[in-house]
Amino acid sequence: MATLARPVGMFDREFEWEALARFALDAGTGAALGVVSGRRRQGKTFLLRALCEATGGFYFGSDEATDGESLRRVGAALAERLGAPAPLAVDDWYPVFDALLDLGRDRPVPVVIDEFPYLVRANPRLPSIVQNVLAPRRAQRDASRARLLLCGSAMSFMGGLLAGSAPLRGRAGLELVVPTLDHQLAARFWGIDDPVTALKVNAIVGGTPAYRREFARDDVPAGPGDFDAWVTRTVLSPTSALFREGRYLLSDEPDLRDTALYHSVLAAIAEGNATRGGIASYLGRKSGDLAHPLTVLADCGLITREPDAFRDNRTQFRIAEPLVTFYHAVMRPMWADLEHARDSRRLAQLWRIGQRRFVGNVLGPHFEQVCRYWTAHLAAPERIGAALVSRVTSGVVSDPSARASHQLDVVAFGFDEDDQGHERLLAIGEAKWGETMGLAHVDRLRRIRELLSAQGRPGADTARLVCFSAAGFGESLVTAAAQSPDVLLVGPSDLYTGN
Repeated sequence: MATLARPVGMFDREFEWEALARFALDAGTGAALGVVSGRRRQGKTFLLRALCEATGGFYFGSDEATDGESLRRVGAALAERLGAPAPLAVDDWYPVFDALLDLGRDRPVPVVIDEFPYLVRANPRLPSIVQNVLAPRRAQRDASRARLLLCGSAMSFMGGLLAGSAPLRGRAGLELVVPTLDHQLAARFWGIDDPVTALKVNAIVGGTPAYRREFARDDVPAGPGDFDAWVTRTVLSPTSALFREGRYLLSDEPDLRDTALYHSVLAAIAEGNATRGGIASYLGRKSGDLAHPLTVLADCGLITREPDAFRDNRTQFRIAEPLVTFYHAVMRPMWADLEHARDSRRLAQLWRIGQRRFVGNVLGPHFEQVCRYWTAHLAAPERIGAALVSRVTSGVVSDPSARASHQLDVVAFGFDEDDQGHERLLAIGEAKWGETMGLAHVDRLRRIRELLSAQGRPGADTARLVCFSAAGFGESLVTAAAQSPDVLLVGPSDLYTGN
């Protein structure tokens, strides 16, 4: 199969580009459907425009408009593509899609409709129309090799486009989700070499590419000593595009009606209430009342559900977008003061007030999440103790004799090549952002390992004990770890190498 050279200026996205190129250049007969989704500002439009430029494809960017205006716009775009002297006059989408399929009559060609949810909001029939246009044994579909790509940022809508009994269920030959950059890629993209500074920046802006280019206008911390000033000038300043972004992300989702309720749910999670009961208590509501808002926020990709490693009936909810956590934990409590701050001195004062919440409610939980991600996807297998890590989560272990429970920040399960599909416990770990870890932390992990072994957990006897710390390790712990193959110490630099 032919390949496409990656566009100049594209950072990473090799996997996504190869998937799109493979789909667009597929020489098979018959039109095909692909669906591309992902949160805003991840580079979907850049990818799709570049794909069309490289292949001579057709790109149409939808607007929030009435159905009639959208039909006029797509008619004009098609006329320009075909070299017609006047815009095509169309009053229905069936002839539009037939014309789009005709673009692929002679060769495979991508046909992109970006922000498809805008069109559907004005005309809910569109998914059914696409279904009928792409029906098997339909002449226009069979004679075309158009590769129709529907793209959107409304995650709840796009997630349902191919689900259940949706009209397009079973029609797509490609379903691509463009994710945010992980912490290692984000550090490279921002050009930050110091791992602690990279972690701090990542805890605020995550891995969204546009936050550096368009929002911060390439303003990057010059070093560890510039981080606080960078926060005040690029995130907390009322004149910065990043200032209101944490509030606006909710408005990107059309299914969110009661935004006050959703903001309150996110605020509860940002305050450290990770269970449904904890969120309900924070809001003064019954736990059962939160089923719908939690489901909607999860469908939108704004929160994730993380099952407890050892308790099937316990789930932790976490905010998926760091900037939303930062907004609710740090900015929202002093929003009026931030809005009216008119000089850098005042912003610096407010940031000093907010730093305690930043460390406790943002940095600490984010560091734990980065440690879980590193363990699951980036760590060298021999460090964790298996050829394949199957899942990494957090968990609570009961200690009946002490009438206590122990929280584990990292719990890794996996397989060896000879495990014959039987999952076993690989490692348990604790993550501390601002605390130098010592022998007491390893002793605690050993006690928890004994409890798990007594419960009969497969692999508990040999599970590795992992200490993650951004502040470093005491000399006695470093000496003990060098002599104990079951103890692993992971610092900030390790999180950025995977070794």
